[in-house]
Amino acid sequence: MTTPQITPEEEQEKLLEDAKNVVNAQAFYMKRCLDQSKLMDALKHAFNMVSELRTSLLSPKTYYALYIIAFDQLRHLESYLYEEKHGKRMSELYEIVQYAGDILPRLYLLVTVGSVYIKSKEAPAKDVIKDLVEMCRGVQHPTRGLFLRNYLSEVIKDKLPDTGSEYEGKGGNVTDSVDFILQNFTEMNKLWVRMQHQGPVRDRERRETERLELRILVGKNLARLSQLEGVDSVIYKETVLPKILEQVINCKDKIAQQYLMEVLIQVFPDETHLITLESILSSVGQLQSGVDVKTIIVSLIDRLANYAARSPELIPSNIDIFDIFFTYVGKVVEQRPNMEIQDVLALQVSLLNLSLK
Repeated sequence: MTTPQITPEEEQEKLLEDAKNVVNAQAFYMKRCLDQSKLMDALKHAFNMVSELRTSLLSPKTYYALYIIAFDQLRHLESYLYEEKHGKRMSELYEIVQYAGDILPRLYLLVTVGSVYIKSKEAPAKDVIKDLVEMCRGVQHPTRGLFLRNYLSEVIKDKLPDTGSEYEGKGGNVTDSVDFILQNFTEMNKLWVRMQHQGPVRDRERRETERLELRILVGKNLARLSQLEGVDSVIYKETVLPKILEQVINCKDKIAQQYLMEVLIQVFPDETHLITLESILSSVGQLQSGVDVKTIIVSLIDRLANYAARSPELIPSNIDIFDIFFTYVGKVVEQRPNMEIQDVLALQVSLLNLSLK
């Protein structure tokens, strides 16, 4: 009698269940050691716990499920390190965890301890975040590196030196936060793009689907930049936007370009788009041929048309929105002779609606 073959989905479920069992068991031992004030033993169990994230057997979607479980357990460790009297300075712990064995669990522990290190204010936030974002370069596997950097972004987000933040001043300023987020974004996007080129050509469609499932991890960096209180129109125009557009254009990946341009238009305020309109439209002309530029431009036209109708007094007299769009739409259509006629018409309709507003 032949043994029935299990489907790839069932195999993934079994692999995930096995990994979850290890994570939960090591988390249990970690917490028990923390309750007994055995910090070094707890760190060993935490190391064993996140070592499960070294796997290459899980699909990105299944890996995400395992990551979430490990993430929750690491937050428990972080909370203990900040609230409990464990008798060690955070600078000492930050040094100790760097001697852990394998690089991936070592960096998860380092980021966890680093988060508390910033919160303790034993060291300036700007120094710690710069150190952590550089250290994460040590993991170059696309999936593992992407999730590690997402973890870094998530645990540091409320400890960034920003205007009005408790970490501003000796801890740094908004420029340090912008540099940190932009560097993390750039590295995450590179890892995300590289996922496309892992494995045989026949699996291309599956990889594209998996990448789309993870796009929010990369896009969250742009949302975080838009939420920084200290990012004014000058910083956005001179630093933030040029770096984002440079990465979007240079990655030469249609999935990344499509998604990131849409996120860029969505998360930053109308007034910033207004003062950088020509830069954005010029970049649209440099996107890969497979990118749906019509959707990107129409989204931007509609957004600024609504802004102009809602707050006409805020539109500077030296900026002619319609003229700028009309010029660049003409250039884009000229650069893309194979553009579908319905896409050209959709652009013309949006321009017409803009003129009426």
